[in-house]
This record gives sequence, C-alpha cells and structure tokens, in this order.
Amino acid sequence: MTMSPRVFLHYLDRLDHLLECVESFDPAVAANRLHPGMAPLLQQARTAIGFTLRVCCPLAGRDIVSFQGDDFTLGGVRGELARTAAYLAGLPAEAFDDAGGRRVDTVAGFAELRFDGPDYFLLYGLPNFFFHFSMVYAIARQAGVPVGKADFDGFHAYPAGFSFPA
Repeated sequence: MTMSPRVFLHYLDRLDHLLECVESFDPAVAANRLHPGMAPLLQQARTAIGFTLRVCCPLAGRDIVSFQGDDFTLGGVRGELARTAAYLAGLPAEAFDDAGGRRVDTVAGFAELRFDGPDYFLLYGLPNFFFHFSMVYAIARQAGVPVGKADFDGFHAYPAGFSFPA
C-alpha cells in the first residue's frame, strides 16, 4: 500500500469545489452547523484541510506545517486550501518510502495516541479527514446548496433533476 498525498489532493479539489458552490449559493451557509454542538461548515473545512498536513507531514518525515491565516472567510479558507494542496503536491514520492516504518504520536481530543505509519494513515488520518469533509457536504446539502454525490467525489454522474425515490 502506498501512503501518499494522492487521495488528499483529489478530495481537497472536491472540497474546494464544495466551498465554491457554497460561496455561489449563499456565503452565509459557511456559518451553518449540522447540530448545535458541532463546528460550523467553515471550521469543518479548515479542520479537513489541516488533517491532510497532520497526516502527510509526519509520514513524509517532516514537521507539520500549517497554512492557516487570519482570514476566516470562504475566500481565506479556500486560499489556505490552495496553499496546502500546492505543498502536498510538492512533496517528493520518495519522502514516503519509509512511511510504513514510522511511528506517529498525536492527540485526538484529550487522548494521546501512538500509531505505526499504516495505522496512522488508514485508521486515523483518512477517517478523520473524511469525517470533516463529509460534514462540509452534509451542512451544504442541509442548507439547500445544490450539490450531490458527483460534487462530493468527482466520479458519479446523474442527469439534471435526478433524485432517488422516497
């Protein structure tokens, strides 16, 4: 199994597309929450973006970097996403050659965790990224932003106006 930024780069592109859809529909949706105790859409996006770096940097043997700025708007977070994607795309493939043998210490909420490289990537990193990415999609859908599965994964295609039977 190859541990690399490839999956993150694809879904960062999808996340940018979702944020563009939100921005075009109604930028105020960025403040919406799926549930009162959960982070709003824009924070979910920022957390998903951050997870790509939290996962890839240690697996590539690098210190974790961040491209978060003070501009906590759709445009600012999309800029953060673009800088993150550029950084990840620039990581050489050989930086991940030893990823399987790396140990990664991290904090999840209040839990201190230690993983080997494959478990960190598969059991912690990918699920956490997709959790936050999915929340962006779910909040957008709940708010009426016209997005569907094709917008989520970039692979599906449905005819205009298609919906599944109730």
